[in-house]
This record gives sequence, structure tokens and C-alpha cells, in this order.
Amino acid sequence: MFAAFLTTILFSISVVCGHRSAKLIGGTEANFWRLTCASLFLGIWSFGFGIGLAGTAFPLFLVSGILGIGFGDVALFQALPRLGSRLSLLLIQCLTAPFGALIEWLWLGTSLKPIQILCGLTILVGVAVALAPGEHLKIARRDLTLGTMFSLLAAFGGACGAVLSRKAYQVAHEVSQPIDAANAAFQRIVGGLLIAAVCLLFVKRRELRIQSRAPAHLVIEVSKKKWRAVWPWVLANALAGQTIGVSCMQKAFETTPLGIVLPIIAMTPIVVIPFAWFFEGETPTLRSLVGGVIAVAGVVGLTLNR
Repeated sequence: MFAAFLTTILFSISVVCGHRSAKLIGGTEANFWRLTCASLFLGIWSFGFGIGLAGTAFPLFLVSGILGIGFGDVALFQALPRLGSRLSLLLIQCLTAPFGALIEWLWLGTSLKPIQILCGLTILVGVAVALAPGEHLKIARRDLTLGTMFSLLAAFGGACGAVLSRKAYQVAHEVSQPIDAANAAFQRIVGGLLIAAVCLLFVKRRELRIQSRAPAHLVIEVSKKKWRAVWPWVLANALAGQTIGVSCMQKAFETTPLGIVLPIIAMTPIVVIPFAWFFEGETPTLRSLVGGVIAVAGVVGLTLNR
């Protein structure tokens, strides 16, 4: 469970850095470059000290990354502009955990104690209290419908990716091919990077055509100016989120049921509150603090009843 706690803290730092980089270069490009950097860092570790892209469980880890990191993030970035960050995160964070626990129970037969289910639900209630919009929503019906569908897809993709990771670890142990958490994270992120690259090419296709006709020195100068401002945030996002954070998450997946891990990770939007206050000057609301207290109570309950 310590790995799940550490994942939540690292993901919270990653959210702040990701928000900064997305504002500077756009969400799709920021997502691609954070995955590229993380793939480089984890690849060095995996090929230097692990098994690289080998192993019987590799196909499962790869598909896990395609669904969870690839399609899951794509759906998230489609939900955000339609529903806003609060409602999008509310739906995704509060649905990924029950989806994951249900799929794991149906496929792998993993069950939880009633008290663990209660504590997990307490965490999700705390997240819902903290993230629920404070005023009547003014969202067009089309945006609400599409945004909700994309949020459901993001939650389902994340849950399927998590369950596939659990299955991959099971397969690896059955054939006596142990794989460390960082190597497992690398095998997953390769799948996510493939989807991110396709999405970036699609989004940037018009810009690439314009750049192909522009003078080379002008394109280089614009790129230098852009990256001078954004590279520290992309690097920090990649290290905290997709490199160390996902490695910790994989460690948690290896040893702990998803019904326990995912509710803890769902606390990320709450844990990010002090970081957002420190780095961006966002003052926490009373409701977000109350939701945080409820969620922490659920985490304490999970810890005591593991």
C-alpha cells in the first residue's frame, strides 16, 4: 500500500507540471513528450538492468498500456474541454476504481472484505465531495453527452489497463519470469506512446504542412523559444508521473488488489490541492478540505484493515 500512497503523491506533482506544460504547448503534445521522456528513462533501466521488451507477459503489459495510458489519456483529453476538469476528474476517478475491482473479480476472482469495500467507497465519496461542481452546470446537452461518454471510456480504459497489468504479473510469476516494477512500467508505456504518437500526428497534421513550407531557420527559432520555456515542466512531469509514479503504481498492482489500490490513487485530485496552492496560488475551498478529510479517513480504514 505504501507504493500506492507514493503513486498518489507523485501523480499529484505530475498534474501540476502537466498543467503548466499543456498550457504552453497543448495537451496532446505535452502528453506525447512526457511519454517519450519516460520511455527513454525507463528504457535505459529496462535494457540495462531488466529484460527490456522480452518476457511471456510482455503482450499483456503492452495491451495494458495501449488501453490505460494510450486510449485512457486520449479519452480524458476529449472529456476535459467538454465537461471541465472538475466534472471530468469526478467521473473518471470515481468510476475507474469500481470498474477495476469488478473486472478483476469477474476475470481473476479477486475478492475484497466488506470493510475494505466500505473504506474504498469512503475514499471515493471524499473525492466526489471535493470535486463536485459548486454551481449549477451550464453545459450544452451535446457536450454533456459526449463528455460523459469520453469520461466513461477513460475510466473503463484505465480499469482494463490495471486489470491486464495484474494478469500480466500473474502470468510472469506462473512461468517464473519475474519483472521489476520499472521494467513493467516501460513495457506498458511503449503501448501508450504508440497511441500518443498517432494522436499527435493527427492533431498537428496542418501545422506540420505549414512548417514544411516555412524557412528552416524560422522553424528552428520558434522551436527553441517554445522549448526554452516548457522543457523543465515536461521533464518534471515525465519523471514524477510516467517514470517513478507509474513504476510505483506497477509495484502496487503486483501485490495488492485493484479495489484497494485504485481508490487510493483516486485521491490524486485531493492531494494535488497543496501543490496547486504552492505553485499556482489556488486557494483550497472548504468543501475540498472536507472531502480530503473524508478520503483520508477511508485510507486510514484501508490501512488498518488490509
